[in-house]
Amino acid sequence: MSAVDSQLILPNSSTKSKPGIFNVLKQIWKEITLGVGFWGALRPIVAALLATVPFVFLGQHFNKKHRKATDWTLLQIPLALTVILWFALWFFSIFDAWRDGTKLVSENSLNG
Repeated sequence: MSAVDSQLILPNSSTKSKPGIFNVLKQIWKEITLGVGFWGALRPIVAALLATVPFVFLGQHFNKKHRKATDWTLLQIPLALTVILWFALWFFSIFDAWRDGTKLVSENSLNG
């Protein structure tokens, strides 16, 4: 065994530098966007905003849940007779659009 093989080289602690402002801002941005990019963080919000348009369930269409949007459109016809139940369906559609958007983002971040 030679003398070179037995030497242990330790890093000099004085050569370590603090992270730059760019790295700090990059980490903050990653935490805000949940690590899935800017669009991934906004997708659930956009879906919920589209779902606020009454009668057409655009949030579900935006999340590519066309069958669900069509079913809810047909369901609202009898519920329109009872205004309270129609509002319940409308508010739930806003929540559901946000939830489906969040699921799509999380599935895409796991696959990609």
